[in-house]
Amino acid sequence: MSITATELKVNLDKYLKLAEHEDIFITRNGKIVAKLSKPNADRVEMAKSFPGVIPSRLFSGTVFVGA
Repeated sequence: MSITATELKVNLDKYLKLAEHEDIFITRNGKIVAKLSKPNADRVEMAKSFPGVIPSRLFSGTVFVGA
């Protein structure tokens, strides 16, 4: 989902709740300037993209353990 910075200011609570389920891209003057998402979601996916570098024992399902 993509919204303007003004829309975010007006409806912050709504978008904080939506960010629990999907990434929200914030635009200013038609350009993406920020991304609102779940905390650590990107870290988990990035860590999973390095097979063999991070021991598999640190993962339990889809939850990163020991961050």
